[in-house]
Amino acid sequence: MLRKFNNSRTVKDNMQLGALTAFSAGMVNVVSVIIFFAFTSNVTGHYAVLAEEVAKGNWNQAFVVLTWIFLFFIGGFVSNFIIINFNDKNTYMAHATPLILEMICLFSVGTYGAFYYTETLWETEIMVGFMLFAMGLQNGLTASISSFSIKTTHLTGLTTDLGVLASLYTKKKYRKNKALIAKRKVLLSIVSAYLLGGIFAGMVYLKIQFFVFYVACLVIGVIIGYEYYKLKINKLIRYKRQRFSKLKKIAA
Repeated sequence: MLRKFNNSRTVKDNMQLGALTAFSAGMVNVVSVIIFFAFTSNVTGHYAVLAEEVAKGNWNQAFVVLTWIFLFFIGGFVSNFIIINFNDKNTYMAHATPLILEMICLFSVGTYGAFYYTETLWETEIMVGFMLFAMGLQNGLTASISSFSIKTTHLTGLTTDLGVLASLYTKKKYRKNKALIAKRKVLLSIVSAYLLGGIFAGMVYLKIQFFVFYVACLVIGVIIGYEYYKLKINKLIRYKRQRFSKLKKIAA
């Protein structure tokens, strides 16, 4: 999921990364709507709110919304900046670092919410900002390493793509197209995971409140840990093969 870049990625890689990150994004978005009455996995609605606040002359509120949009933007910037500057040195770390930063943001929101949150407006605005930055990081990572074929924090473009695909399938010649079939699998896995993540978070939040952010961190941790485990296994296999090859030459 995190070891490959651009065209070297398989459909399976994209499905695994897309589904797991979409699941966590769905969780974050639903919980933020329940607690803060604000969407945090996308900024489409925030652009509309920004325009409305500017039109009404509510400059303080417009500044807050503009800052949220900027934090989402800067999240995507940071992700891609890390990837393009460190990908050649260590691909895994370059791809894992944005997810680690995302975990730190979500863990901070969960911890502050559980132990210190007094429900003031400024606290809410800052915590929403943290979550938008985290979602910008995630969306920037998945879009960057998959050549923009995976975007997991919002479903507007994805739903449009599914609509276009469905229309293509009305013609027989497109139904067996391998590229379109692969795209359909990736898109449906992301939609399903995002929805399941949201439903799961909505149910779990009633029992564990802000600790639901720890669960989202755990999902992201699974992605990072799984890839680290595979790297170690592959390294061990290469070492064993090289050792066996040397012993074979000595015996010969």
